[in-house]
Amino acid sequence: MPPRRRAANTGQSTLSFGSQARVTKPVTAPQAKTKTLDSPRTKSPATPEPQLTDVPELSKPHVAELVVRQQAKAEVEAPHTEEDKRALQLNKQDIWRYWRAQDENRLAPPAHQEDLDMEEKILRHFDLSSQYGPCIGIARVKRWRRANKLNLNPPIEVLAVLLKGKDTKQRAYVDELLS
Repeated sequence: MPPRRRAANTGQSTLSFGSQARVTKPVTAPQAKTKTLDSPRTKSPATPEPQLTDVPELSKPHVAELVVRQQAKAEVEAPHTEEDKRALQLNKQDIWRYWRAQDENRLAPPAHQEDLDMEEKILRHFDLSSQYGPCIGIARVKRWRRANKLNLNPPIEVLAVLLKGKDTKQRAYVDELLS
């Protein structure tokens, strides 16, 4: 057991867990503000004070959303590769067959996806597939192309949905949840 310390006359209280001494913080009572009539800064009661309201601006997109949109725009406007041409040749039945095969391999039905269309389900499945790399902070098209360059064999149907979809979001659903 270490030797017991003795308090030097430093003016600082020591902690004690027994009942002999109690260390408390000094408390000062709040001072009441007094108004003086001679103060030149007093406001007249007829002038209403401006009220500040904390209204979030919902019309402006988040910074991460803007970055992902720029990435997606650059990727979509890039010259069409052979994969893009193959993806654009796929029709709805090919995409539907792909999704049915993916859905049959699941152990349980996806939760809370009853109201989503097939394209959004395919994209969310792609977002949650970690084998194609992280999906945070990167456009879906750019993620697909990066996985393709790394020979990870991403499904061509996902690229077809991304290139053909007019209203598909370029930002991953998980990325939206986390930001």
